[in-house]
Amino acid sequence: MATLADASLSFTRVPHPAPASAEVRAQVLANPGFGTKFSDHMVSIEWSEDKGWHKAEILPYGPIALDPAASVLHYAQEIFEGLKAYRLADGGIALFRPHANAARFNASARRLAMPEIPEELFVEAVRQLVLTDNEWFPTVEGGSLYLRPFMFATEAFLGVRPAKSYRFLVIASPAGNYFKSGSPAVSIWVSDYTRAAPGGTGAAKCGGNYAASLVPTAEAFARGHDQVLFLDAAQHMWVEELGGMNLFFVHADGSLITPALTGTILPGITRESLIMLAREEGLTVKEGRYSLDQWREDAASGQLLETFACGTAAVVTPVGKVADHNGEFVIGTGGPGQLTQKLRQRLVAIQRGDEADTHGWVTRIA
Repeated sequence: MATLADASLSFTRVPHPAPASAEVRAQVLANPGFGTKFSDHMVSIEWSEDKGWHKAEILPYGPIALDPAASVLHYAQEIFEGLKAYRLADGGIALFRPHANAARFNASARRLAMPEIPEELFVEAVRQLVLTDNEWFPTVEGGSLYLRPFMFATEAFLGVRPAKSYRFLVIASPAGNYFKSGSPAVSIWVSDYTRAAPGGTGAAKCGGNYAASLVPTAEAFARGHDQVLFLDAAQHMWVEELGGMNLFFVHADGSLITPALTGTILPGITRESLIMLAREEGLTVKEGRYSLDQWREDAASGQLLETFACGTAAVVTPVGKVADHNGEFVIGTGGPGQLTQKLRQRLVAIQRGDEADTHGWVTRIA
């Protein structure tokens, strides 16, 4: 397992005046859900043009004061990440590929003209919060501590240019298990809307991309589906990604296809990890274009055995049915496929320390 180097900033801890009681915390952890309950603390680091990164603090979780003219409220300079802390079999705590999250965070920062944060400082900020709020790990099977680092522009001005001051924060939310072996596969609606276009911000993890997906996602829900699928902007025929997850297609010849990273798709860390694990299983993984028509044809002929989506929150989720204005089609048996479950089990086993980490993905922090 990897170890963490010391960060260049010292963190000041501000005492919490009224942390959650053990009883309240136990109630939350017994049924945490996802993204609705938060731990007692948050990490905050500030950046300014003259000081760089400074004022690293561990604060009580609470509201953020913003000037009404803060740039983020008008020009949307905001980015975020998502990763998890896991309780290992021996009682320790670990993060999964946090430096990959830090690198992707900085790629998003560059695209939105925001300052990059040193990778070790990013990881240390996450580490500090997990150590501070380690009692917030869920007690349910498959539970984890979901971590949300994010950064936004704080300079108060009304003008279209990069801001000169920013704030980086990390918050934590206890999370339950999204998907277990044998759970039903999700149903997908193919949207008429476009998520991202070449030259846009599709490869950045910024709030605007997700805001643009809310109407099509609501449409999918209204039609009785679980997720929304976006096609390419130019020809509206090539599969790109779901509302917040990457896709894989498992074929009868032992090959997998996943849409290539062309600048319009978020480069998922779970996606990259699964590509490596699949290749270790002796499978051929192709990164390229895959059309909706081909998907439909392969499903009908039996050439396509499985489709699954992946991301930090859900890890791996099977796709059973796809629908658009022309009708719908079922993939395989319509339920979780064998390879989908196998890859998920391997990845989760590595994350939780139950399988040897031969890639140096797991960073033990306590």
